[in-house]
Amino acid sequence: MITQIVAVTGGLGLALTGLGLVLMWLLRRRSIGLMLVVVAVVTVTATVAGVVVITLEMIIPGHARDVALTVSYIAGLVGMGVAMAVARQVFAASRRLVAAVEAVAPSHDYVPPSGPLPAELQIISDALRQAYERLREGHERERALEGARRELVAWVSHDLRTPLAGMRAMAEALEDGVAADDATVRRYHTRIRLEVDRLSHMVDDLFELSRIHAGALRLSPRRIGVGDLVADTLAGAEALAGAKGVRLVGEAGPVPPVNADAAELGRALRNLVVNAIRHTPADGTVVVRAVADHQAVRLSVADCCGGIPEDDLPRVFDVAFRGETARTPGPDRGAGLGLAIARGIVEAHQGAITVVNEGAGCRFEIALPLSEPPG
Repeated sequence: MITQIVAVTGGLGLALTGLGLVLMWLLRRRSIGLMLVVVAVVTVTATVAGVVVITLEMIIPGHARDVALTVSYIAGLVGMGVAMAVARQVFAASRRLVAAVEAVAPSHDYVPPSGPLPAELQIISDALRQAYERLREGHERERALEGARRELVAWVSHDLRTPLAGMRAMAEALEDGVAADDATVRRYHTRIRLEVDRLSHMVDDLFELSRIHAGALRLSPRRIGVGDLVADTLAGAEALAGAKGVRLVGEAGPVPPVNADAAELGRALRNLVVNAIRHTPADGTVVVRAVADHQAVRLSVADCCGGIPEDDLPRVFDVAFRGETARTPGPDRGAGLGLAIARGIVEAHQGAITVVNEGAGCRFEIALPLSEPPG
């Protein structure tokens, strides 16, 4: 008897399982709720069919058999009803999720659907919210970058026109013989050479910035001494500081080496020092420090510029930001790209660059990851 029961129920189970798998494969692109209904119907049908067959095979007396069959049918109907209710709930939750996604307007945040969702759909909803947040942030960065590019084109165009107009006037004066005395000729030649050098530096800065924005900046990192980097930077800026009457001070303690591209990192630090010298009045001091803690090696440049307005601090490293009303550059001014280039180089080294008002001026700081934990 037991063998017969096992054979009957097993055969029915296998047959209905095969049928259910075929139906699931046919419905693989349909609603999850419909697939849940198929699973529940197959399970309930297999159970009820097994009970019915066993009841009939056991030749149970009439009343007892009717009771057993009635209970089986009712259980089957209840099971299918529960399956339909669950499927309806899943279908409604999925439709709410789809409606919430379709309701998202361009550049707006994703608003999760009202009411509770099943755990799996809630995970999807949370992932969608995070994805839309990243998309919105990306769009905002793209808009800011596009605005900075337009601003840069306008400012650089002005900065290029001014020296070019001056050089054209001087070249025409030399060509027409208007400037004929030796002193004026030498002065014009000197001025033209200085303007050409400044324009060359501006073009170099534009090329460097374009490489940074295009992700084409290629670093050649190696272990370099931070003290040597500070000394080389101070030596390179000494002439500019002397002409401006600014004192340069270097303070480098025992700092471990860092893995960095010496040329690029030197350019970033030099940009900070040159910027500090330009904004520090005569008899002021620019201090370059190198220190290390358990988290990073820190290079700082402190000046006596009088501080930066708090509203301007978040924009200091933006392309072409100069923090002044007059955009016409003086003879020692650049195109306002130095700080933006410094930020790009530092971030390419997996570091961070910040600025704060401190004392009589402001302090720029470069934080670079340690190449190895300090001993």
